[in-house]
Amino acid sequence: MCACKSSYINCSGERNRVSKAVVLLSGGLDSATTLAIAKNEGYECYALSVNYHQRHIAELEAAKKIASQFKVKDHKTVEMDLSWMLTSALTNPDLKVPTELTPHIPITYVPARNTLMLTLALGWAEVIGAHDIFIGVNAVDYSGYPDCRPQYIEQFQKMANLATKSAVEGQTIKLHTPLIQLSKEAIILQGIKLGVDYGLTVSCYQASEDGHACGVCDSCRLRKNGFKAAGLDDPTPYQ
Repeated sequence: MCACKSSYINCSGERNRVSKAVVLLSGGLDSATTLAIAKNEGYECYALSVNYHQRHIAELEAAKKIASQFKVKDHKTVEMDLSWMLTSALTNPDLKVPTELTPHIPITYVPARNTLMLTLALGWAEVIGAHDIFIGVNAVDYSGYPDCRPQYIEQFQKMANLATKSAVEGQTIKLHTPLIQLSKEAIILQGIKLGVDYGLTVSCYQASEDGHACGVCDSCRLRKNGFKAAGLDDPTPYQ
């Protein structure tokens, strides 16, 4: 039986390499919790945020603070202008963010957003030699976006291992979705255990420049209900 206690030194005295992971970090509640989970599992985390010219950059500023809190190895913010996608209220300022529930996929859906972001994460993973990607998608308390469903994740996983040099050469890439089957309440409670400061996060679709939330959009509704169900005070500053 090996008597070595360090996770970094193997029995022959050689230093083991810490596993790297790319974590998509929007600056919101779910992505912050996902980063905390990846860190807790022992990964060396490389946080990736995307400025897709959304309605506000408050969440990107929040991402910087969250990345700093968890002392990630590197944090990149990539420019990807999706402002020409005029069908989404998150990229077209002329469309109003809905405040009422709808049985349909709401107009806050940004076409192919998760596919584009995961593709960027996949590319960075290859560059740094990471074999793990974390994304905070959720299919329980969510807005019904098709690219948050388990079926979508399963198919992207297959594509990732067909499309990358590292996978073809035997180093497959694993997509981690630790929140996909959790309620917002469960996500929040998990994050609290892992030390997430939810006061740093911004979830609102139409937050002010200083990060104050509207309190009435779908994202705010889910967040407020989650904290209420968890029996915790919501640290979100509201307008």
